[in-house]
Amino acid sequence: MASPAFTSFLPRFGVAAAVTSVLSLGGCQTWNAQDTLPPTSGVQPLKGLAQNVSVRRNAMGMPLIESSTFHDALFTLGYVHATDRIYQMVSMRLLAQGRLAQMSGPQMLDADRYMRAVNLKKSADELYKASSPRLKRFFEVYARGVNAYLFRYRDKLPADLAATGYQPEYWKPEDSALIFCLLNFSQSANLPQEISALVMAQTVTQDKLAWLSPSYPDEKLPLAEADKLQGIKLNGTLPGLAEVANAGEQLGALNMLGGTASNNWAIAPQRSRSGKSLLASDSQLPIGVPSLWSFVQIRAPKYQAAGVSIAGLPLVLAGFNGQVAWSMTAVLGDNQDLFLEKLKRQGNGLSYEVGGKWQPVMVRNETYFIKGQRPIREAVYETRHGALLNSAQGTALGNGFGLALQQPNLTDDKSLDAFFDLTRAQNVEKASDASREIRAIALNMVFADARNIGWQVTGRFPNRREGEGLLPSPGWEGRYDWDGYADPMLHPYDQDPAQGWLGTANQRVIPHGYGMQLSNSWAAPERGERIAELAGSGKQDTRSTIAMQYDQTSLFASKLKKMFEAPGMSAPLKQAIAALPAAEAGKAREAYSRLMAFDGKLSATSTDAAIYALFLQASMQQIFLDELGPQNSPAWKAFVASGKLSYSAQADHLLGREDSPFWDDARTPQKEDKPAILARSLAAAISAGESQMGGDRKAWQWGKLHHYEWKDVRGQTVRAPMSAGGDHTTLNMAAYTWGQDFNVTLAPAMRFIVDFGQTEPLLAQNGSGQSGNPASPNYLNGIEPWLKGQYQSLPMQPQNFDKVYGKTRLTLVPGK
Repeated sequence: MASPAFTSFLPRFGVAAAVTSVLSLGGCQTWNAQDTLPPTSGVQPLKGLAQNVSVRRNAMGMPLIESSTFHDALFTLGYVHATDRIYQMVSMRLLAQGRLAQMSGPQMLDADRYMRAVNLKKSADELYKASSPRLKRFFEVYARGVNAYLFRYRDKLPADLAATGYQPEYWKPEDSALIFCLLNFSQSANLPQEISALVMAQTVTQDKLAWLSPSYPDEKLPLAEADKLQGIKLNGTLPGLAEVANAGEQLGALNMLGGTASNNWAIAPQRSRSGKSLLASDSQLPIGVPSLWSFVQIRAPKYQAAGVSIAGLPLVLAGFNGQVAWSMTAVLGDNQDLFLEKLKRQGNGLSYEVGGKWQPVMVRNETYFIKGQRPIREAVYETRHGALLNSAQGTALGNGFGLALQQPNLTDDKSLDAFFDLTRAQNVEKASDASREIRAIALNMVFADARNIGWQVTGRFPNRREGEGLLPSPGWEGRYDWDGYADPMLHPYDQDPAQGWLGTANQRVIPHGYGMQLSNSWAAPERGERIAELAGSGKQDTRSTIAMQYDQTSLFASKLKKMFEAPGMSAPLKQAIAALPAAEAGKAREAYSRLMAFDGKLSATSTDAAIYALFLQASMQQIFLDELGPQNSPAWKAFVASGKLSYSAQADHLLGREDSPFWDDARTPQKEDKPAILARSLAAAISAGESQMGGDRKAWQWGKLHHYEWKDVRGQTVRAPMSAGGDHTTLNMAAYTWGQDFNVTLAPAMRFIVDFGQTEPLLAQNGSGQSGNPASPNYLNGIEPWLKGQYQSLPMQPQNFDKVYGKTRLTLVPGK
């Protein structure tokens, strides 16, 4: 499959160059597993270096790159990233290009079609073109380092990559911009929610969609958003919707659509035990090997930085440079909208309606190379709002609706330069100035230097003429169109607040009536509230910060108890329990008493935590399954998926919404109310516990239901499942899917702490291992420290390098 991969680039490089590339990367894979591991000591000549570079690795395999020029350091970073993560780099590039089927086969074709419609290549080209000549040189040098690895190890690629039979192409500087755009695209929670809403609209009426799409506990239901769809017959008029939803599921499984969460906070000197600032950061991803994050430390003249990077990007995205620490969480900004477009076949062409008139769609042809099959060529249709996602699914569109995706343009965007400038900032003020120029990705950036702390929201957010973009909008009317972007000066920020701390956890970060719209798809508020509770009490230090990162207390449990005890609920709930058959009533009373005694600590050994989680699962099904089920139906799967991404209808109904139509069980002749459904849920929780853990209550534990399980890129388990505590509302996140099962879906993939009161402030921890090569000793060696709360010091002072990195080094020298 190597040659078709290159023919798509023929206009750019020419036939001779393409053939040369194929031949240079071809060859027989005659190796054993150990041969795929480049040396970590000795001398290795590499063409492209100007001077010698030293690479040392600590006990976890995290590299320290010491160079006498910054360009050589970037070249070496490219080489080191490829050494550790070439399969990951190649996979992410193919994913972003919509070419995974070329390596993985026809099962990835729906995802490829989706990504071709999204067209990240266009965004990446805009972003790269807008970057400064300086930044382009950095990306070029980095790409040469990646290619030095690909050339040297073309016949000794890691076993899992070699097994695919795919021969990677050389890395181009633009590929790094593509990886950045993929990272941005992965932050969207609202796009898959809009698709889920359309899938649910095939089963429930539009007036009920608002009840299934809450945006935050204290927000009114988005009735106006649902009203946009009134009178539009959606059932059966959206060809390709099932394929679009399937592609979204595939991308979600690859953690590339709305599947991220994160915490960060900074403690000001007045709340610190040392009298100097602290910063903490962690990022939650599906438990996979390798993690998305790769730790690295660079030391070159006039430049030093240590922290997390993503293989494929020559940037330290979060970390410490000796003066300033910076970190990021997802804003979950809603900067993408789906527009329904009225379509009509006219002869051989397709038209769409704009203001009562019909215009021809634009056509973009795409060729898909599929492992084991002949290539296929298909059209992607575009309207003024963007590409039609359902046209890209190989679907014949006629009279009906198209789904157009509108995204921000990235022309004149200096985000890549701004990220580099951020890594060189020497104080919070400069860091904030640099981050204000980051427009291509929506992040909560939190900073600290020894004396100050700060927060800045980045991104590019559309001004909508009408509506909020929470649900799809009619594209033919024009009144929901975008009217430019919000002024970056309106982006929320703060510096040195009187409360003495700043923190974000994907929660809503702006008050009602704020002057711009960031999103309506915030995560549940409990993690943010727990940060406020802990950061605002007592004096903080490294030990208390580690305790916060490992905290498993859920504030949702206490909210649930308050709901049970509320004046309008307490008596009716007890009456509803009494009305159950005797055996069920006994179980309901047992569950109720255990929940009321529950302290909210979701430890793996807790019996009450298990009953609490069983109740949450049972209530999800009791409230919604009668109208959205059965459990294998597209509507139920869409509902469950949408609850994973942000504040869920399940939580919203449990804490309020007594007048919701979903409190009635549609399967019975009588009309139920909230107390009746809750009473059933309490009884069902105990029944589920008996069936899953046996009759002995003393043997019930949350960790017997809830497990960590580490899988590789092929979905194979590489580390035995282990009991887990926590859930999606705890700072030590171990999310699972309400309404589905208890398997952990998101957990911290990296953590770091910068305590300016310490001689060496930076402590780091990776969730699995530094290497993505199964033959490496650094493939899984991060798991044990991660489980035990152990961190690795990354020193900034040269006199401490030997202690952490040792004296064994790989010396890279200029090759001929």
